Amino acid sequence: MNIDLRSAVPIYRQIAEGIRAEIAAGVHRPGEGLPSIRKLALQLHVNQNTVHKAYGELEAQGLITKRRGLGLFVTNRAVKVAQTRARQVALESLRRALRHCRAAGLTRADAQAIVSETLPMDPRIIK
Repeated sequence: MNIDLRSAVPIYRQIAEGIRAEIAAGVHRPGEGLPSIRKLALQLHVNQNTVHKAYGELEAQGLITKRRGLGLFVTNRAVKVAQTRARQVALESLRRALRHCRAAGLTRADAQAIVSETLPMDPRIIK
């Protein structure tokens, strides 16, 4: 997970989106523990309060849960929720890109060619 300090998106949201994407991709599975707040803050070089806020957002969305004395864990419903969110984010990004294509005067065929050119050849990246 990379944090962009120049982004207009708050760091805690970047962290939450990163973890959400990792859950959607299967990096974190239901029932598995997440890094402690302290450990993740050190790893990302951010304040612990920032990670705490990101985890709080994920907990409010039902993706993670606290187990007293044990830490934070991915919930059973997290994968479906995270995949739905990942799809929404991807769709928003594609729509934004298509608006740029339209503004640049590109045709539908041009936009389709651009998408085809940018899709990776490696089926492990996008199935």
